[in-house]
Amino acid sequence: MENVITTDEAIVGLYWDRNEEAIRITQEKYEKYLMKIAYSVLNDMQDSEESVNETYLKAWNSMPEQRPSILSTYLGKITRQYSIDIYRKRNREKRKGSEYAVSLSELEECVQGGSTPEEELDVKLLAEAIETYLYTLKKDARVAFVMRYFYSDTLAEIAKKPRHDRGWGEEYVA
Repeated sequence: MENVITTDEAIVGLYWDRNEEAIRITQEKYEKYLMKIAYSVLNDMQDSEESVNETYLKAWNSMPEQRPSILSTYLGKITRQYSIDIYRKRNREKRKGSEYAVSLSELEECVQGGSTPEEELDVKLLAEAIETYLYTLKKDARVAFVMRYFYSDTLAEIAKKPRHDRGWGEEYVA
C-alpha cells in the first residue's frame, strides 16, 4: 500500500522524521517544476538533472534545521542557486546560451556584484528598491517581472499566461 502524502507540511514532516520517502515524494511532486527552473538557467539537460538531484540532497541536509512552509518555493530557490553556481563554473570554461544569460544581460547595467562591503550594500539597496518598485505595479506586471528575472522564463512563456498575448509579456519586461 502506497502512502498518499501530497501536502508540503506532510512532506516536510517526513524530512524532519528523516524518512527517505520524503525525497521520493518530493521528486514525484516537484521534479518537473525544478527541472524547468534548472533548464532555464543552464540550457543543458544533464546539468539540470545534476542541479535537481543536488536540490534533493540539500533539502535532506537542511531539514530539520529549516521547516519551509511553502516547499515548492524553498526547493525552487535551492535549485535556482545551485543552477547559477553550475552556470558560473561552466561559463568560466566555455560560453553557452540560456535564458538566464539573456535575462542577466538585460539586468547587467543595474547589478554589478557584491565582493566589497560597499558593493554588498549596493546589492541590498537595489533589492529593496526592486521590492518597493514591484509593489507599485499591478499584479500582472509583478508576475511578469518575477517570471522573467527569477524563473528566467522566455517572453513567449510569459505571454502564454491566461488572457495575455505575446505583446503583454514584452510590454512588461521591455
